[in-house]
Amino acid sequence: MHRGDLLNKRCQPCTGGTPPLSAETSRGLLEMLPGWALRNERLEKLFAFKNHYEVMAFVNAIAWVSHRENHHPELTVGYKDCRVSYSTHAINGLSENDFICAAKLERLREI
Repeated sequence: MHRGDLLNKRCQPCTGGTPPLSAETSRGLLEMLPGWALRNERLEKLFAFKNHYEVMAFVNAIAWVSHRENHHPELTVGYKDCRVSYSTHAINGLSENDFICAAKLERLREI
């Protein structure tokens, strides 16, 4: 699997019976996402920008991806940066949805 595979997928609803991804699977998916890290069962990255305007434009793009995928990260917005943190609350851990959305944010950053 490569990042293009994640970009072509859509998030699927997780139910309480869906198990979180294993550590091994999460590490394998993480290899496709440069700069992202696994911390406390969350997928995280700090995005840095030239100014606050660029940060806010990126935050709005994140909102668009989140709405389209119906999967929402936690954001910490600063003057020149934004920390994005994904976890799937319904299953208390990471799901493929977290990695799908992270891949889509990476694609946005490349544009």
